[in-house]
Amino acid sequence: MNMSTNEDPCILPPLGVVPEMMWAQTIRRERYGDPRQAFAMEQVPVPALAKDEVLVGVMAAGLNYNAVWAARGYPVDLIGLMQQRDGSTLDYHVIGSDCSGIVYAVGSAVRNVKVGDEVVVQAGWLEEDDPWVMRGQPDTALAPSGRAWGFETNHGSFAQFCKVKGRQCLPKPARLTWEEAAVFMLSGVTSYCMLYKYPPNTVKPGDVVLIWGGSGGLGAAAIQLVRMGGGIPVAVVSTPERAAYCQSLGALTLNRSDFSHWGAIADEAVLPGTQDAWMKAIRPFEKALKELTGGKMPAIVLEHPGQDTMPTSIRVCAGDGMVITCAGTSGYLASLDLRYLWLRRKRLQGSHYAELDHCREYTELVANGTLSPLLSHTYTFEEVPLAVQCMADNLHPPGNSAIRIGAAHPRR
Repeated sequence: MNMSTNEDPCILPPLGVVPEMMWAQTIRRERYGDPRQAFAMEQVPVPALAKDEVLVGVMAAGLNYNAVWAARGYPVDLIGLMQQRDGSTLDYHVIGSDCSGIVYAVGSAVRNVKVGDEVVVQAGWLEEDDPWVMRGQPDTALAPSGRAWGFETNHGSFAQFCKVKGRQCLPKPARLTWEEAAVFMLSGVTSYCMLYKYPPNTVKPGDVVLIWGGSGGLGAAAIQLVRMGGGIPVAVVSTPERAAYCQSLGALTLNRSDFSHWGAIADEAVLPGTQDAWMKAIRPFEKALKELTGGKMPAIVLEHPGQDTMPTSIRVCAGDGMVITCAGTSGYLASLDLRYLWLRRKRLQGSHYAELDHCREYTELVANGTLSPLLSHTYTFEEVPLAVQCMADNLHPPGNSAIRIGAAHPRR
């Protein structure tokens, strides 16, 4: 069945009917740059399935920072990477790493879902016959075939249909709307692992946890998770409005606009005659943090800005504490004074997404009401370029944002 070019891109065909073509928000190399120009709505072929793959009719997609990097083609030309590494012949990229939807077709080897199932998609893409996995290695994020679905693979969720591995499909929590179900997984389970899966540095009652970008998807989830463990979340934000949002979730807040020491440490900051300058510059931030917490410093610092904030994170982290990072949204060339790391026995830890069991655990916490998906805004399918541009410019709403696709025309 072919779809005509004037058909509403939010209308999915009857269940089980798989068309030849679909609408998608695509990125092409010649459009790399600002998201507002990088994305375009066009018709592309519905992807064929391998035996372990599932075709999902997308009801809603979640927005995250992967879309910004993909649109810019930096730091990685993802279209070129998929062509070189995976043998892709496609000259476009459909991204989107969070999704809720309905199963429309399954490969011959898929046993965990069937046509008609309502699912959420977790972004851990992996070949089941990967030698790493077959040997029983515990951390599949390090497997050679491991990919971030909808970022390092094609046919993500910014389309009428997406293609995923069977292992990526989990039951949609019944209490959630399609839009709520589309936004909680990627940022939420990332925060969950950062805070609870790197023992002994896990959230304990009374622990102060410093959360950069507290009003974003990652940070808002972290606020909930810290409170779940009896900790004290301190969210760093950039506006009074975002501070109010984090406070509504139960966090203490600091406005980074009140301080001016951000960025890399200069060489002079570690020289005998000038090293006091940076320490004096950071002192107002330390003082404000201690005043909020009664003098306690963070047992865990949840990092993702990187370049602008890493020196501060290492400095303010408590002795025997952990700075844990999953990104570098302000830049990748982070600097630090190593003396604060080794003399106080602090830990600098990298974290990349999650294991399948972690995704199941986190989904259950959302399904049983322990945690909220924190959906605060929903965009239309046509507004994807605007939505991603707002995220690139740090103008996006607090919490999580969804892209309404098939859910624009409820099926049941």
